[in-house]
Amino acid sequence: MKGAFKSLSIAMAKGYVRDKTTLFFAFVFPLMFLVIFGLLFRDVGSEKIKLGAFGDGQVITVLEQTGIVDVQHFDTLDAGVAKVRDGDLPGLVEATGDKVVLRFAASDQSQAGTVQGLVSGVTQQLNVQASGQPPKYDFSAQQVEDTSLKPIQYLTPGILSWGIAITAVFGAALIMVSWRRKQVLRRLRLSPVGAGTVLGSRLAVTISVAVLQAVIFIAVAMLPVFGLTLSGTWWLAIPVFLMGVLAFFSIGMLVGAFAKTEEAATGMANIVVMPMAFLSGTFFPIDLAPKWLQAVSKVFPLRHMNDGITDFLVRGKGAEALLLPCGVLLGFTVVISVIAAKVFRWEDS
Repeated sequence: MKGAFKSLSIAMAKGYVRDKTTLFFAFVFPLMFLVIFGLLFRDVGSEKIKLGAFGDGQVITVLEQTGIVDVQHFDTLDAGVAKVRDGDLPGLVEATGDKVVLRFAASDQSQAGTVQGLVSGVTQQLNVQASGQPPKYDFSAQQVEDTSLKPIQYLTPGILSWGIAITAVFGAALIMVSWRRKQVLRRLRLSPVGAGTVLGSRLAVTISVAVLQAVIFIAVAMLPVFGLTLSGTWWLAIPVFLMGVLAFFSIGMLVGAFAKTEEAATGMANIVVMPMAFLSGTFFPIDLAPKWLQAVSKVFPLRHMNDGITDFLVRGKGAEALLLPCGVLLGFTVVISVIAAKVFRWEDS
């Protein structure tokens, strides 16, 4: 039996490697999304506030020292005002002597509010210092870690999970349909090889490919150009990863049981995987979606795989957070596997 398992695994692995289309969609296609989105959004949140300045008052000096403002100086007031009027700058600070005037564009209320609050705060601080009186209210700022993530931090787990879903679903479905049409399954059924050996060898190949995907994805995302940072509990993502592979492998087996041709299997797999990717937070944080969509997404295994891997790979959560994603993925695997076993066919009727 061990010899049969090994032979089947090698045969399936060779078939996988020789299929250039499958290799493309398993590795290159998802990796393209990681690279494109990673490059597009790598500077999101790091831009400084642009602000024009005319004069050389102390307010302008303090604004430059904050480190969050990119001050552009103008030789004439009219030149700076023209930039604000054209929408190139959200505001212009005129500081001559003890007079400070902020000219802003009301077309962008968010930017206008930001520059007004910033300039007003700096001005009030300097007024208090000039008065020589201690401030009535004591203010201090303390940095805390928030739950938001840089784009590459949520893109990597999301696109990795999606790539694994593609590999597991398409790989399991297409090989079952192909072997059934070519009567390979019929020959295996007449041989001493059992169904468990056939499924086990295919699952072994799927897990091996998924592990290779994960290593490549994380290695690319950790390049300096992207800057992925792994948390101290990244290794706890491994159980979620494996449960996710099992869940999508079971979906692939169910698709392979129903589909009669490779084309039908491809279409059915796309119908399952693609909508799930968009509704499970693969390309954007699901927390930004409407509440009803967040609730709907919880029925999809890809949502729990995304969240689980993100929690450990980049958020650094503890082992107690394993219960929900692993429990949902394992339960999903059991239910779908039972259904797939009921409808599985060794040969076309």
